[in-house]
Amino acid sequence: MKRRIVMSMLAGATLLAGTLLGTAPAGASDVPAPAGGVSAEFGTDWHDPVTAAPPVTRPSGKSCEVTVAQARFRDFTPYRGTYTPPGGCGDRWSKVVLRLDGEVKGRQYDRLGYLHVGGVEIFRTSTPQPSPDGIEWSVEKDVTRYSDTFRTNRDVEMLIGNVVDDTYTGVLDVKVTLTFYQGRPDGKSPDRVLTLDGDLSLTAPRNSERIVAEVYATGSGGGCEEYWYLTVPERAPYSCKAGEGPYREVQISVDGRLAGIATPFPTVWTGGWSNPFLWYVIPGPRAFDIQPITYDLTPFAGILNDGRPHRVEVSVAGVPEGRAGWSTPVNILVWQDERRERVTGKLTVHRAGDLTNSSLYKPGSEHRVSTEGAHRLTVGGYVDTSHGRVRTTVGRSLDHDSTHRWNDGETSDSLEATWSDDESVTVDGRTTLTRRVYTMDGTTTLGAGDRLRTVLTLGDRATVVGTHDGRRTAWSRLDNSYTGDATYTANVPRDQRHAVGTTSARYRMYGSSGCYDRTLTTVQGVLTGDRSRC
Repeated sequence: MKRRIVMSMLAGATLLAGTLLGTAPAGASDVPAPAGGVSAEFGTDWHDPVTAAPPVTRPSGKSCEVTVAQARFRDFTPYRGTYTPPGGCGDRWSKVVLRLDGEVKGRQYDRLGYLHVGGVEIFRTSTPQPSPDGIEWSVEKDVTRYSDTFRTNRDVEMLIGNVVDDTYTGVLDVKVTLTFYQGRPDGKSPDRVLTLDGDLSLTAPRNSERIVAEVYATGSGGGCEEYWYLTVPERAPYSCKAGEGPYREVQISVDGRLAGIATPFPTVWTGGWSNPFLWYVIPGPRAFDIQPITYDLTPFAGILNDGRPHRVEVSVAGVPEGRAGWSTPVNILVWQDERRERVTGKLTVHRAGDLTNSSLYKPGSEHRVSTEGAHRLTVGGYVDTSHGRVRTTVGRSLDHDSTHRWNDGETSDSLEATWSDDESVTVDGRTTLTRRVYTMDGTTTLGAGDRLRTVLTLGDRATVVGTHDGRRTAWSRLDNSYTGDATYTANVPRDQRHAVGTTSARYRMYGSSGCYDRTLTTVQGVLTGDRSRC
C-alpha cells in the first residue's frame, strides 16, 4: 500500500494533484457554517483573489503608461520583448508603479514567475489557483528604485512556467504595465542599478558611496526546498529530509568573504499545506509580491570601487550539497558621488560569529524535531566622499526556533516556528534598527472518511526605528497576519469533495507617518467581510 503524504512540502506534486483532479474538501461540521445565502460548497466559482495590503499610493499630475509584457503562459517558454521609455513624461519621475493583471480558468497549480527588464529583476510573483469558471487578479508594486533601468530601451524577459494538458487546463493570461508619474524624484532612488556578470562578478562605478544588494530568494520547484521549513534531519523517518533539518540562511559574499546574512521569508504558495482551499480568495503574506532581501554592502565600497571586477556570490546555508530548489537573482543598487570620479575607502570591521544549527530528533508514536539556529555578523567601513568621510556599520542577528511533530504515516503533521532577523545600520550617528519576525503555526490531519483538515496561522511582522544621536526620529510597525481553517474529502471526484473553509487576513501598518488597518474574511470562497480601521 502506498504511504500517504499529507503535508504541503509535497503538495504541489502529490495530494494537490488529487485536489485539482477531484481530491475532495471538507465537512460542514468542521468549520462554522457560512452566512445565510452562502453555499456550503466552493462549487465552480469563488471570489477573485484579494489581499488586505494597502494599494500603492500614486501622486497627482501627469502620468504615462507603458505595456512591458503581455503573454499567455502555457509552458516554460519565456515571453521576450523590448521595453521603450514613455514619451511625454521625461526621464525623471516622482514614482513608477508596476501593475500585473491576470486571468485564468479551469484547473491549474500555483506557478512562480519573474519579470526582467535589462536583466534586472523588477518583479517576482506566484499565481492563484483558478476556479473552473475563471478568476481575475491584480498586483501592484512600487518600482521607483529601478528608474535608472527604465531610462533607455531594454530587453524584456518574463516567465510564469506552466503546464497545460488534458488535466491542467489553466492558461495564465497576464499583462504588465508601468505607470510613470512626471515630477521631481525624491532623491532616494539609486543612481545605477546593476546586475552581476555571467561569472558572478561586479564592477562597480569608482565613485560609489553607497551600495546595496537585493536578492529575490525563493525556495521552489515542487521538491522539498519549496517547503524547506518542514524538512527534517536525515535520521528522522519523514517524507522530506534535508541534511541537518529546516534551518536556512541566505548569505552574500564579496571575494569569498561573508558580507551579509538574512533569514528567508517562509512563503506559503497558494497550494501550500496540502490544502488549496485555504488560498482561493486570500493568499498568504507576500505570495503575490515576493520582496527581495536587502544587504547594505557600503562597508565594502572601498574594496568594490577599485575599478576591477569582484566576485559576488549568494548561497543558502542549510541546503544539502547538490540539492536544487533555490533561486537567488541579484540586483546591485549604487548611489554615486557626482562631485568625485573616485571614492576611496576601507573595510575596518568584520566580525562573523559561528553559525549554530541544531535539530534534535525524538522518536515515538509522535515523532518530533526541535530546531534552533542563530548567526551574527557585523561589518563596518568608511568612504571618503566630496562631503567628508562617511562611516557605515551594519549588524545583523538571526534566530530560529521550531518544533515539528508528526505521526507514523504522516496523517497528523504540525509545525510551530518563529524566525527573527534583526538589522542595524548606522551611518555617521544615524541608526536604522529593523526587527523582522516571521511566524508559522499549523496542523494538517487526515481523519476518518479521508477528511483532510488544515488549520494555519502565518505572521509577517516588522518594527523599524530611526534615531539620530540617540533620539528617535521616525518609527513604523507592520503586522501582516493570516488565519485559515479548511477541510475537504480527499481521493474522490471534485463534485464529492464537500469543501468548507474560513480564512481571514489583517494588514496593519502604523507609525510616525500614519496608519493603515484592513481586515478581510471569507467563508467557502465568498468574501464576507472587508473592514478598514484608522
